[in-house]
Amino acid sequence: MMKAEQIMTTDVVTISGSATIAEAVKLMKDKGLRALIVERRHDDDPYGIVTETDIIYKVAAYGKDPKEMRVYEIMTKPCIVVNPELGVEYVARLFANTRTRRAPVVKSKLLGIISISDILKKSDFVEKPKSNFELYCEENPSALEARIYDD
Repeated sequence: MMKAEQIMTTDVVTISGSATIAEAVKLMKDKGLRALIVERRHDDDPYGIVTETDIIYKVAAYGKDPKEMRVYEIMTKPCIVVNPELGVEYVARLFANTRTRRAPVVKSKLLGIISISDILKKSDFVEKPKSNFELYCEENPSALEARIYDD
């Protein structure tokens, strides 16, 4: 099974929570991105994320001034994060269950970002789909039927 670290994007663009929405929009336009990871203020601080949807729904839709509003006012924090060793099928299930489209990949520090586009374009789920039985065995490794067929 492919892992998140194999398909994640490692060139992650971050922004400070104190940056203006206008600065975030410019950065997103310049880099061709749909989301930015919000930098942590200290090591124990959780990661945040600001997306184009946040900007449209929380700023543009209400006619708020993007030069006056700050990223921390509209970002999602804490956001869902993905362990780099998590299997792609589980990332897909996590995204489906939480209605998430992208998440930072974190293990002690920010390693990358993974999105539904990465899963679609880079993973091998089309070539190597998991059967329900294989998924069951992975989720229940101590079950007798999983141990019988263990390689």
